[in-house]
Amino acid sequence: MVQRPVLAAKAPARSASQQSCPVSLAQVNRTHYRPAMSRLPELCRDQLSPAAQSVWDAIVGTRGSRLVTPGGGLAGPFNAFVHAPDVGRGLADLGATLRFGTSIDRRLTEVAIITVGARWKAEFEWWAHARMAREHGVPDAVVAAIGRGADPPFEADDERVVHAIAAALAHRGHLTEPVYNAGLELLGDTGMVELVSLCGYYTLISFLLNAFEVELPAGRQPMWATSRD
Repeated sequence: MVQRPVLAAKAPARSASQQSCPVSLAQVNRTHYRPAMSRLPELCRDQLSPAAQSVWDAIVGTRGSRLVTPGGGLAGPFNAFVHAPDVGRGLADLGATLRFGTSIDRRLTEVAIITVGARWKAEFEWWAHARMAREHGVPDAVVAAIGRGADPPFEADDERVVHAIAAALAHRGHLTEPVYNAGLELLGDTGMVELVSLCGYYTLISFLLNAFEVELPAGRQPMWATSRD
């Protein structure tokens, strides 16, 4: 039996303008290949149970209000988090730790994230993190090559090492001794645990985005066209 999340108790009657979430611009101005809606209904904060609202608040508190869509829901994978708040709470906490609380330089973190996103052709993940990678100093040519699945023209050895680890895990699930040892020399034991965990987390995020067909913001073009095979 399919279960929907427990929503907040029915509130007093509201005016017509308050009856529901505003219509998302992404639903009325859609030109790319995504379906008109994600497979999950978009939930607004005032539709949620107290437990789900606490997850919402934690997500927005650590990542910013820009995650709230024109329709009043949460963008990217985060709408899924509030559909299953017991799961979403742990995922939100883990994601914040892996992105903002590790010993790994943010530039290298973004290299790993886009490598995993490209492996699974997770459009929203790529759209969000390719620009973050550039903002944190990853060269345009490297980002573009990772997106194409080509060999990136690395100039920084640390980026090369992190990409090799993330690509090996994403494609094969194993690390050869040379690849592992290069990562160990760069990051140490703690950093290797953090990096492997980061790759696993963004594989999970890719699965959420792809399984629920989470759309890109309105007007954004997909990286990989219509490929879903």
